[in-house]
Amino acid sequence: MGLDMRPMGKPKPGFENRFNQIMRIIDGKEKQKISLLDRLKGKRILSKEELLKEWFANQIPGYVTIKAPRVGYDQIANNWLKNKYSESDKLLSEDDFYVEYHGYYVIELAEEQDGVPIYRSMGQDENVFRGSFLLDCKDIIGEEVVLEAWETKSADETLNYGKQLMTAALLIAKKNNLEYLCDERYPPKEADDETSLENKLHIVFSLAKWLIFYGKNGHGYEADY
Repeated sequence: MGLDMRPMGKPKPGFENRFNQIMRIIDGKEKQKISLLDRLKGKRILSKEELLKEWFANQIPGYVTIKAPRVGYDQIANNWLKNKYSESDKLLSEDDFYVEYHGYYVIELAEEQDGVPIYRSMGQDENVFRGSFLLDCKDIIGEEVVLEAWETKSADETLNYGKQLMTAALLIAKKNNLEYLCDERYPPKEADDETSLENKLHIVFSLAKWLIFYGKNGHGYEADY
């Protein structure tokens, strides 16, 4: 059962209530209501496509929160693009190549690395966590806790889930003198066995930090499977 955990945008200031309302409507948890007065003013029930258009237009993407440099705006991103062009097949001119990438967020160069996981799948943005790795950890944190990752979550739910995973991982780590794994970005070199406790704990710690980072910064995530 594959899973990609994709950070959702967060509402722009002043749009918080409407942002959450649209989520509830799309999820079928709330029905659109229009008063008689609003109907007389020409207001109508919006389609799902119209709701999503409004929702996306009024949010701040996770790329901004992780402080990813942007081509055309940040020199470090422009330098990244020059290197990328030098390694390309040169089918486009350098100017056309720049136009194609203008505005692109270079996630791999983001300042906030807790929001850029090392556990990810090909074909996804670098800030998308490959949740399927968590399936290897059922024997240490429990199947119920693991399967909760397959539910799309709001920012508060994301933060709470991250804290839950962090608490579980720390408890196990302390019992096995493995607390240091919480601060390691990459899996321990000595743990060459993918089924080792060290590797499993590192996955849980990594996801916990990813969830806590996005949750505390106002982002939920979409469970894509």
